[in-house]
Amino acid sequence: MSITPDTPDTPGGSSSPLTFHWFLPTNGGDGRHVVGGGHGVSAGAAGRPADVPYLGQVARAAEEMGFTGALTPAGAWCEDAWLSTAMLSQVSERLKFLVAFRPGLVAPYLAAQMAGTFQNLSGQRLLLNVVTGGESHEQRMFGDFLDKDARYARCDEFLTIVRRLWAGETVDFTGEHLSVEAARLDHVPDPVPALYFGGSSPAALEVAAKHVDVYLTWGEPPEAVAEKIARVRAKAAEHGREDKIRFGIRMHTITRDTSAEAWAEADRLLAEISPEQIATVQAGLRASESEGQRRMLDLNAGSKDGLEVHPNVWAGVGLVRGGAGTALVGSHEEVADRIEEYHAVGIDEFVLSAYPHLEGAYWFGEGVLPILAERGLWSHPAPRTARRQAVPFQQAGRTAAAS
Repeated sequence: MSITPDTPDTPGGSSSPLTFHWFLPTNGGDGRHVVGGGHGVSAGAAGRPADVPYLGQVARAAEEMGFTGALTPAGAWCEDAWLSTAMLSQVSERLKFLVAFRPGLVAPYLAAQMAGTFQNLSGQRLLLNVVTGGESHEQRMFGDFLDKDARYARCDEFLTIVRRLWAGETVDFTGEHLSVEAARLDHVPDPVPALYFGGSSPAALEVAAKHVDVYLTWGEPPEAVAEKIARVRAKAAEHGREDKIRFGIRMHTITRDTSAEAWAEADRLLAEISPEQIATVQAGLRASESEGQRRMLDLNAGSKDGLEVHPNVWAGVGLVRGGAGTALVGSHEEVADRIEEYHAVGIDEFVLSAYPHLEGAYWFGEGVLPILAERGLWSHPAPRTARRQAVPFQQAGRTAAAS
């Protein structure tokens, strides 16, 4: 039995060249400032709670604007992604949930079963983001005492088992870290959820090449992204999968009607970050084992100076936030241009966010997405007749300017 994964190029996904996902801020809440934390650093203060009423507003705004899915993070500083998204699936209609989860913290059979249950009972609304775990001290909080390379080896075994279970096989597998005997799922997910995965180390690239549908990178300048894509494609070719892997990027956004307005907002966010905050967070992030985190830190250099690392690519978020640390900043036209630039080097999926996430979904959805639609690069994944207004909100961006 073989079931085709749910991807943007197959039924259930978008047929447009570009796919956009939003972000659900379960990692400490939301606010009109950068909510820091992550990768072993405690989350900063937030003005809006990560509760179902507020997150439900964000989810409904995202699906109204035309985002295909929403990334929900995993980690000690986050609400549990599986439980959060199961609740939010009941207060939204179409939005898919890109659930971040950590292989090895749950048995592969149980994870395969959980994914099948979520996919089949939610109406095919599950995508999965595989997070191997870059911080040993955090993994030990969960009872996981493997080192980084061993975690990737276990992840390889985990995904091998899960993929076979989803294919309807009866699985006997004995590995260095994981084993199952006569394992078979009674309820296979239909379609199989697409697997997303990020990681910059050699071990991470090997796992991505063998197993994943979408390789995710954090937002580096386009030339660096192009180099990473080339490395992953070369690895995938070794496994006969060079045509089966797509590429996505995770970034924040600050998009406004004019470039001056967008950069003024970036300056406002930066002004609210104190030198003491930067020093404290940077010290914590420098202890990270993540190669991707190291690359993010290199972009901001722990300084408020020189943060535009490429036209309209700003590294200021990463001063106090672990993980994705760059933002697309500019007018709606400029941000659309940068998206086209990333698309030209191989990026087809964009996982985006903003502060606050509710208003940011409208700024991007009403300002940038119509421009990309006019350029033939994107179309709304739901027919207009099937959509209804998510929450009352003042029109923003290009739509407002034309009215």
